[in-house]
Amino acid sequence: MRCVRFEEQGRARIGFIDGDVIRAVYGSIDTYWRMTDEVFPLAGAKLLAPCVPKQIICVGFNYRDHAREFHVDVPKEPALFTKAAHTVIGNDGKIIYPRQSHEVVYEAELGVVIKKRMKDVAPEDVPDYILGYTCANDVTARDLQLSDVQWLRSKSFDTFCPLGPWLETDLDPTDLSIKLYLNGQLKQNGRTSDMVYNPYEILSYISQSMTLDAGDLILTGTPMGCGPMLPGDEVVVEIEGIGKLRNEVVKGY
Repeated sequence: MRCVRFEEQGRARIGFIDGDVIRAVYGSIDTYWRMTDEVFPLAGAKLLAPCVPKQIICVGFNYRDHAREFHVDVPKEPALFTKAAHTVIGNDGKIIYPRQSHEVVYEAELGVVIKKRMKDVAPEDVPDYILGYTCANDVTARDLQLSDVQWLRSKSFDTFCPLGPWLETDLDPTDLSIKLYLNGQLKQNGRTSDMVYNPYEILSYISQSMTLDAGDLILTGTPMGCGPMLPGDEVVVEIEGIGKLRNEVVKGY
């Protein structure tokens, strides 16, 4: 099923996509919910980011070809870093190009949203803890990433984590096509089967060190081909079985 957050009369709602309509629910998808009789047209609906994470945990160099293009060794364990939670925007949200950076780049990624609290979970049990999957763009100020000792600032400008257009709750994430288009031109083209560590291994690894809560977001790495964006550009992340995430880059002030 496809779970969507959308705006209705100025408030955030949750629903499931049923053909060309959204069937609204009351409650929280990751705790308790019930279906309502309310339906809204999907066409023209303002879609919000499909989750509101308290924390965003990311994995670096999780595709061998991406590691090779940066001339780094494939990590012997998942290489973790974080993005601030306020980076999240939804489908059609604007990516703000910050004045502090002169090289902002796109990174198409598969996002995984946690369903319930997890700690010390074995890889084979991880699917029980996954709420769903979404398209993500791990936007990065590359010049700041290279100059700073830590990556937090370069990854955490407002709007630097577009997500959407919804959550796909029924999906095998281990072999999906993942693509990114910049102004209609294909720039990244990989498969999740090329990951060094698959999503189940990643979530299990993280849970051995820290507790993950319902709604938390895990970004699983980007294939080769990430590159610069400029104000006025349109960037589209497309993942098989999920859909397309579209965002425009605008100049910051």
